[in-house]
Amino acid sequence: MLVAEEVRDFLPHVEVPADVEIVWLPASQPVPEGDHAGLLPLLSRRIDAELLDRLPDLKVVANYAVGYDNVDLDAVRARKVLVSNTPDVLTEATADLTWALILAACRRFPEAMEVARHGRWGWQPTLLLGMEMRGRCLGLLGAGRIGQAVGRRALPFGLEVVYWDRQPQPEFEAEIGARRIESLTDILAVSDIVSIHVQLSEETAGLIGRDELAGMKDGAVLVNTARGGIIDEEALCEALESGKLLGAGLDVYEGEPNIRECLKQLPNAVLLPHIGSATDVTRRKMFELAWANLMNGVRGEPLITPV
Repeated sequence: MLVAEEVRDFLPHVEVPADVEIVWLPASQPVPEGDHAGLLPLLSRRIDAELLDRLPDLKVVANYAVGYDNVDLDAVRARKVLVSNTPDVLTEATADLTWALILAACRRFPEAMEVARHGRWGWQPTLLLGMEMRGRCLGLLGAGRIGQAVGRRALPFGLEVVYWDRQPQPEFEAEIGARRIESLTDILAVSDIVSIHVQLSEETAGLIGRDELAGMKDGAVLVNTARGGIIDEEALCEALESGKLLGAGLDVYEGEPNIRECLKQLPNAVLLPHIGSATDVTRRKMFELAWANLMNGVRGEPLITPV
């Protein structure tokens, strides 16, 4: 088995059969050729045809992530390699982090922290005015597990919740009074806060570009804990710099771990290093699920969470 070196600390939480040999693979090291039956990679490792050709006996890729945009699905299908991910276990942690970004952007935390640490100020009524939650509208782009969890957390803040998704979610609507909006243009136009929870795909790459940002409310907030490639980051920088948007909260980036300089220079951009699932409990559960999928895959048993 080829297993990402970075998850080694979680190994004591699973049972390693006597007939299983683990080869630890640092993120900086290319995948070696060999007769390895299973691969447990991080999201940062691209699983493509070139890599798969070096592993002719590979049976399963157990991705340590809920997303799988790092996997060339056509290439794995052609070689009859199974793929799994780690949904469910990171839903609540990511929803919590999303709300941390919402609050930080709406109440201008980066600017306030800078003033508190380095500035001298006297209290005044117009100092660092932000957005009040109650009576505002939260727009969810995607109403899957994480999107719905974010929506549920909106109720105590007094927010109206609307969502944009291919499929109606009647149970979600009944639970919190959420309302489906079928048009992306329309949901952007009515939302004070837009939170992104769609998968990155050919259809969603660059989904939020200059036109979409221009169609948002003046003074709105944009939050992304999904994938960086969904937003045109240059256009976002322009919208933040011009004051079109009050702020943005980002945990993901198109070129991560690199972040565009324009984003780093903006005081109204809340920037985090892809830590949506970064709690001790969640990261351990992710490994346990990825490991269980890995073991099932190499033994020819059904995957627990197949892609």
